[in-house]
Amino acid sequence: MNILKIVGTGLLAITGIGAAFGPGAASAQTAAAAADTAGKGAPQLAILDTDIGDDIDDAFALALLLRSPEVELLGITTAFGDTDLRARLVDRFLAAECNSGAEGIPVVPGIPTPHKNVFTQAAYAKSEPFRSRCLAPGNLGERLKESERWEVERKHHDAAGFLLRKIKEFPGAITLIAIGPLVNVREAIARDPATFRKLKRVVMMGGSVYRGYGDNRPPEPEWNILCDPQGAMALLASGVPVFMMPLDSTQIHLEEAQREKIFGFGSPLTDQLTLLYHQWMDHAENRSATPTLFDPVAVAYAVNPELCPMKSLRLQVDEKGFTRPVDGEPNANVCVKSDEAGFLDLLLGRVASAER
Repeated sequence: MNILKIVGTGLLAITGIGAAFGPGAASAQTAAAAADTAGKGAPQLAILDTDIGDDIDDAFALALLLRSPEVELLGITTAFGDTDLRARLVDRFLAAECNSGAEGIPVVPGIPTPHKNVFTQAAYAKSEPFRSRCLAPGNLGERLKESERWEVERKHHDAAGFLLRKIKEFPGAITLIAIGPLVNVREAIARDPATFRKLKRVVMMGGSVYRGYGDNRPPEPEWNILCDPQGAMALLASGVPVFMMPLDSTQIHLEEAQREKIFGFGSPLTDQLTLLYHQWMDHAENRSATPTLFDPVAVAYAVNPELCPMKSLRLQVDEKGFTRPVDGEPNANVCVKSDEAGFLDLLLGRVASAER
């Protein structure tokens, strides 16, 4: 997720978004929403799709996810731009969690795409990943067979294939947390829409419904949607329940006192966040010392939906990346206002803590 600084004004509306949503679409969304508030059981299965490495919020989202016992992370896919380098960044980040099980999480890059944005954390990513140093005998056996599969997928930039394989393995059980441009999502839908439809839900950061960037700007193209509007169109038409955290609810700032609590905690995880934060500060264009935590709000919803109340809407995406509410059958559940204080309490309580 990156802050968009300049946007166009010309529009070409794409009609028919959500055509796959016939009668009963709203009931599917409602059922999935009800499941979020149901009793807590075993950890939910999840895959994270991220464009980590440009802005800093993806790193905080990953840290929160790793510190959330409500989630069992089946894998991480990287999207948009230099997906290989993004995967290497994740490798090193996970290696800091040696002996926690995180070092065994599959990391699969998607197809690289043109990318003009600054990869602010490239130096961190280019350093030698330490994953191999963390592997222990407990990672062998059956896990070796799995690792062989995803290493092939990684070699071929087959994030979509990895996602579809996991959906087949756990039909109706996986939450996809999408916090980058929806390149891998679009590819998976195009390749096998029937299997993709067996996702439990997609929880995503993206869109701008009633609010643009900042406090007083009207709705505008948000980065993740702008970079691949066709991916958003395909997702909203896929039949999978979508839970969207747009700019309206995700512009939460991590102020200095909160940053220092995390950076001063001194765990391997917070040390990685500290390194990445300072690289972001050093290389980001028009940066502010205070990061905006867009992407972690999507993770927060996945683990505690009470922080982000949902509103059922029908959204129409156009080729400029606008996400406008229109009349008709809902095709998304949208959080237009989040509990910012509750979110920050969750983030600090999880990330700056020795317990998972």
